[in-house]
Amino acid sequence: MKAARQLVKCLEQAGVKWVFGVPGEENLDLIEALRTSSIRFIVTRHEQGAAMMAATVGQLTGKPGVCLATLGPGATNLITGIANANLDHQPVIAITGQSGIKSRHKGSHQYLDLQALFEPVTKWSVTVNHPDTITEMMGQAFRIAVRDKPGSVHINLPEDVAKMRVGMEEESLNWISSPGVVAREKDLQHVADIINQSQCPLILAGPGIARGKAQQELQRFAEKLQAPVMETFMGKGSLSWKHPLSLVFGFYTDDRLTKATDYTDLIIAIGYDGVEYSAESWNRGKKPVIHIDTLYSETDVHYPIQGELAGDIAANLENLLGKVYPRNQSNSFYTRLREENLLEQKELAEDLTFPVKPQKLVYALRSVLKGKDMAVVDVGAHKIWMGRLYPADFPQTCLISNGFASMGVALPGAIAAKMVYPDRNVVAVCGDGALQMNIQEMETAFRLKLPIVILVWRDGGYGLIDWEQKQKGYPTASVRFENPDLVRLAEAYGGKGLRLERTEELISVLEKALQMDVPVLVDCPVDYSENMKLTERIQFKGDG
Repeated sequence: MKAARQLVKCLEQAGVKWVFGVPGEENLDLIEALRTSSIRFIVTRHEQGAAMMAATVGQLTGKPGVCLATLGPGATNLITGIANANLDHQPVIAITGQSGIKSRHKGSHQYLDLQALFEPVTKWSVTVNHPDTITEMMGQAFRIAVRDKPGSVHINLPEDVAKMRVGMEEESLNWISSPGVVAREKDLQHVADIINQSQCPLILAGPGIARGKAQQELQRFAEKLQAPVMETFMGKGSLSWKHPLSLVFGFYTDDRLTKATDYTDLIIAIGYDGVEYSAESWNRGKKPVIHIDTLYSETDVHYPIQGELAGDIAANLENLLGKVYPRNQSNSFYTRLREENLLEQKELAEDLTFPVKPQKLVYALRSVLKGKDMAVVDVGAHKIWMGRLYPADFPQTCLISNGFASMGVALPGAIAAKMVYPDRNVVAVCGDGALQMNIQEMETAFRLKLPIVILVWRDGGYGLIDWEQKQKGYPTASVRFENPDLVRLAEAYGGKGLRLERTEELISVLEKALQMDVPVLVDCPVDYSENMKLTERIQFKGDG
């Protein structure tokens, strides 16, 4: 058996359904091995799209997604998607072809040291130098990708090694990660004592809740303490927005939800990823923190740890539940804050001005998406509005990149989400800037016959940067551009295009798009004059 076939066999044993990528000369042995396997190779139109699709598969399934590229420019095209997955903690394995061992020198055609190139943007980057190490390396790759904080792994397979014969063909892949660590009794009691002494604890829920499948434990924990739950952008849906203890909004830096952290005497951070935003932005008063996550926290003067539980989040919450005292009623301050947030969510629900206000767009989208339907949100000004105002009933039904935060994630992410959950409606929420970072993948969606909706907030510029310029008192500069006819562009890719002409038609246009059986782009002009009004309201500062 060739080494390339052995690698694909490892992917099969790990339950991989799809490999996303672009073929090249140096990975043709892998392409051939995939052709005769149970795995479907999904040809993408750019390697960045392949990486982002694989990362979303990893995020939604909990098992590493897999992408493939050739050497040189194929591999470098993967980098942004792989870096995005690593900082967003999405498990993904990137496999690259490489020059043969004898051709690895600086003057060689298309050669780069790919192992070194991927090291800063992955948890592990390795080159296969002998075919008999493939099974062991692949097992390690899968374990590392999902262990603790998930992330990216890179496997570099030189073309001459790919052709070599494996001596141990019957060796099976062993990649199942060991169960998460359960906190010691004395640590549980220490944390419980601190919580029991607090007067008005506040829970900050991050994406670790979804990764650890700890939603039920979180809800029981919050209910026993009668503690409100504030969610990060990537933690949306950790507790249903309909639950009376939910503060509804996705929490952003310098938002009015800092009222909650200013008021509390104890912050219980569960599954919080500091990569979303530094604690300085939301814990100005340096309130004491209980840290519950897969890993111990990093040192931060604005994140003063009084106690922490590292390991299996669900198990540690369950064990902690029996040690904290029950409370009979929620704090009236937090109840009022929730009511204020609910009112803001609906304040422009009936607004019919055109172009459409961001608040109206979010409200309309939430109105047409039901149950576990999904919104996959790109990066830009629209992300701030979606992150704050879009209410999620379930985890991972509003996917937002808030770690590396690369533009262009929504369309590839929506394609992958529709593949994982074909029975759900999936909407990619894009700005007109982010859209064209990966617009070529609309052909991929059409070829795969995936009826996704691409909702484009069109303002003719990089809206988030324009917003930040205004906040700094700078004149608008270098952020405006012209768009092609987006409806005709969608049709050129084989999909359908709809253009909103009147705000009164917003709901009906979205419903029509969701009923179509092909990819549909909805061109929606947006009025971003609301951005600075939001700044004035909450002293918002952008994320750069």
